[in-house]
Amino acid sequence: MFVHLGLNTMTGREWGDGTEDPALFAPHQLDARAWARLARETGFGTLVLTAKHHDGFCLWPTATTAHSVAASPWRDGSSDVVAEVADACRAEGIRLGLYCSPWDRNAPSYGSGDAYNDLYIAQLTELLTGYGDVAQVWFDGAVGETDAGRQRYDWPRIHATVRRLQPDAVMFSDSGPDLRWVGNESGVGSLTSWCAIDSARVPEPGRSDPWTVDSLSTGSPDGDVWRPPECDVSIRPGWFWHAEEDAQVRDPYNLWSLYAATVGRGSKLLLNVPPNPDGVITDADAAALHGFAALRERTLGTDLLATATTHRDGDALIITPEAPVEADLLDLAEDIAEGQRIAAHRVEVDDGTGWRPLHAGTTIGNRRLIPLPPTRIARLRVRIDLAYGEPRLSHVALHVSPHGSTTRADNHD
Repeated sequence: MFVHLGLNTMTGREWGDGTEDPALFAPHQLDARAWARLARETGFGTLVLTAKHHDGFCLWPTATTAHSVAASPWRDGSSDVVAEVADACRAEGIRLGLYCSPWDRNAPSYGSGDAYNDLYIAQLTELLTGYGDVAQVWFDGAVGETDAGRQRYDWPRIHATVRRLQPDAVMFSDSGPDLRWVGNESGVGSLTSWCAIDSARVPEPGRSDPWTVDSLSTGSPDGDVWRPPECDVSIRPGWFWHAEEDAQVRDPYNLWSLYAATVGRGSKLLLNVPPNPDGVITDADAAALHGFAALRERTLGTDLLATATTHRDGDALIITPEAPVEADLLDLAEDIAEGQRIAAHRVEVDDGTGWRPLHAGTTIGNRRLIPLPPTRIARLRVRIDLAYGEPRLSHVALHVSPHGSTTRADNHD
């Protein structure tokens, strides 16, 4: 779960310009424990906080700038939102992630090269040494032009700093080095999705040419590095809370469609849920998350093949339920502990009258949720048509999708 909170929350903007008065930041009802509890209750494993957005306002009392919570009269200038979130995550048993924007529209040194890189490294050092274990460090390639020029980020130094200070943290950016951007902010993974990627095609964050975006989306079976995709998308049209978007919160069925089009295509889902100016995640957003969790549990918690028998017939895996079942969602997974191998697969069904084609696809990966027309299934046959090495299909299940929303998710393509 992504949490965007900052001066933009108070001003109603998406991108602040760095001139905002820190006194505007006053989320008087902020309860980070409530955010973390909501995340845990609705199935999220990590909460990623925007410790600093492009306006340069820091949610912790940093020594690097006066543009921080320490300059706000809220809580008499003694607040530290990062500390509150870190404590809340530990208390609720979920992981902490941090986003510190490399673009800083407030810092006088931005655009100067090394001087700003030194400041940014100092900020990362504070965040990665003062708040306990950090599971994910989230980067983007956001960059701006200044009178001094276009800032050139020292990514090797940045990545080395994270590795040194938080060796167990995974780093996300469009180019990795651990997790990669999927190439859009719509919550849609590619139907063909490899965890590996050709690093030469995505050399550093911030590139958005079609060649790079295509590489990010699909990955490559010949990739030289393992960088699974992550899909970032917001529960609202914007990344920060806006009152006029209260009626545009995604409903549980829409969130399920996002899940099917991301996690169901071998990606991670990073869903942004922004608090309001009081520091509260509103009832509509919370209700949508609880409804989303209930849909996932109801759908994926019932496997119509749970008591089925399985046997091999040559290169095919045949699954036979105790009695014919009606399903419209196929759930496949491969064991990727030693790599992702399956490149093409197909599924056939016997409804009692003989075998016929049901589905054909490419990659499977960690999970593949495949929408089907409502189908009577007496037997299911899965074939792997192309694999790089010995295929390891580890999971085959059938479910009934909630109100057909999985089918809608596939229409994203």
